[in-house]
Amino acid sequence: MSTKVADHILARLREWEVEYVFAYPGDGINGLLAAWGRAENRPRFIQSRHEEMSAFQATGYAKFSGRVGVCAATSGPGAIHLLNGLYDAKLDHVPVVAIVGQTNRSAMGGSYQQEVDLHALYKDVASAFLETVNVPEQLPNVLDRAIRTAYARRAPTAIIVPADVQELDYSPPTHDFKMVPSSLGVSDWAPVPDDNALQRAAEVLNAGSKVAILIGQGAAGARAEVEQTAETLGAGVAKALLGKDALSDELPYVTGPIGLLGTRPSYELMRDCDTLLTIGSSFPYTQFLPDFGQARAVQIDIDPHMIGMRYPYEVNLIGDARGTLTRLLPLLERKKDRGWQDTVRANAERWAGVMERRAEVSADPINPEYVAHALDPQLPDDVMLSSDSGSVANWYARHLRMRGSMRASLSGTLATMGCGVPYAIGAKFAHPDRPAIALVGDGAMQMNGLAELITVAKYASLWEDPRLIVAVWNNHDLNQVTWEMRAMGGSPQFLPSQELPDVGYASFARSLGLTGIRVEKPDGVEDAWRAALAADGPAVVEFLTDPAVPPIPPHAGWDQMEATAASILKGDSDRTGMVKQGFKAKVQEFLPGASHRRGTRT
Repeated sequence: MSTKVADHILARLREWEVEYVFAYPGDGINGLLAAWGRAENRPRFIQSRHEEMSAFQATGYAKFSGRVGVCAATSGPGAIHLLNGLYDAKLDHVPVVAIVGQTNRSAMGGSYQQEVDLHALYKDVASAFLETVNVPEQLPNVLDRAIRTAYARRAPTAIIVPADVQELDYSPPTHDFKMVPSSLGVSDWAPVPDDNALQRAAEVLNAGSKVAILIGQGAAGARAEVEQTAETLGAGVAKALLGKDALSDELPYVTGPIGLLGTRPSYELMRDCDTLLTIGSSFPYTQFLPDFGQARAVQIDIDPHMIGMRYPYEVNLIGDARGTLTRLLPLLERKKDRGWQDTVRANAERWAGVMERRAEVSADPINPEYVAHALDPQLPDDVMLSSDSGSVANWYARHLRMRGSMRASLSGTLATMGCGVPYAIGAKFAHPDRPAIALVGDGAMQMNGLAELITVAKYASLWEDPRLIVAVWNNHDLNQVTWEMRAMGGSPQFLPSQELPDVGYASFARSLGLTGIRVEKPDGVEDAWRAALAADGPAVVEFLTDPAVPPIPPHAGWDQMEATAASILKGDSDRTGMVKQGFKAKVQEFLPGASHRRGTRT
């Protein structure tokens, strides 16, 4: 039997060592589906409940594995559905390749069924590389370039394969005019700046007496070098949310996340420093960085396109974080005065106490901060964490401390709802021998998380460690937007848009054969976490939490941070989350003017 174009695509993916394709079927990719049957499901077809989930799963897989994620969908609606997940990959700089079908070439331009101008549709999200395969000889070049470009530019790419092309006999490019041969593979690359730039950077950093370091996901491969830099400079280290797992929170000078979901010590680190070193981060919120003219600054970033635009940096070093720091460290002078770092340590210790006390405050029925705080000491050292967008991201950011080989991520820049569960699924395929926990609000769970529990049940038997825990903060409210409305619009709560139906998340999980636990009182929280972590398969833990506990921003003073949710709300709430008009002024003292859905970018 002759090799079809679809056969060649799957064979080439195997040569690139692609193990999984996250996808949903449709007749626009029938040729590929038939080829999968002939290839004995290699690479393995991972079926989601919706194409958007396939793209999220591919993004989660890429984030947690460091390898390219691949997703596939049919023409028309399937290709359209991939877009949100692909934009999530684009904005968080994640390598993903999308393979999408298209109507037969003979029908193009005929207003045919499911005919969509996919080049127009994908020209932004796949701007790094987008091409249609019109003849067999374009392969393997088009696929090879899509994969290489995704890796090199840390971006989504896409190839479009019309249905009739998938079923053509494959013939490789010949050694002729206007033929483009291709080769397999791409080496690792780690650019470093020149010696002159490194010397200038060292001069700036050596001159400072109060050095602050801000790291993002680009520092993840340079953990030892970041630690050595902080020790040498006597610096404190704050982390953008996508860099949450780039450095251990057990280090005493690590102040945790920065930004609206950040910590008070990170806020003070930036407020009081005289020198800033940013490593692998494009955190955009200037108001959380030092005032202009306050600090001299150096940035290290591997992407020339992203450097030098978040702060008036004095020296912009284009290079890999590990390679650049390795060459920079010998030029740095060890700070003898440790007073600045001692202050940073004291603030970090004080913050830990504040978080503990806030978690201990009683609420009706359960304090949402306590749910995350109780999980922290029980986290396995090799856990993979995903957080959805919404108020749950506040508790993920502030109460869960990274240590060991823990990994963690969320939708940092697009800040889309609905990524928490599919991220965890992607993580499990990246590392089937490690436990995964998805932290999700009831809004995101109703948006798509419930359906993806079916995917979890379908594939759990493939995972060496079958534990995938989905924790649901069930407060019957789209809580982050509710608090935003109170702070910005002066509206206590618009129930038609904000109130959510009560859903039995745990009982739905049990209907799928998963462990389902419902927690209605605070005294059941710790035991529920223990039971889920001890389960012999996936579990859903549903916590009934109080929607009237506000996310206090880091620029609130220490006294305000110490103020408990109960004292803040006393006399102003009927404990169902429907806050009276008199609450507006009090809320505005504490709440940020923007929500997580508008960005917690690294």
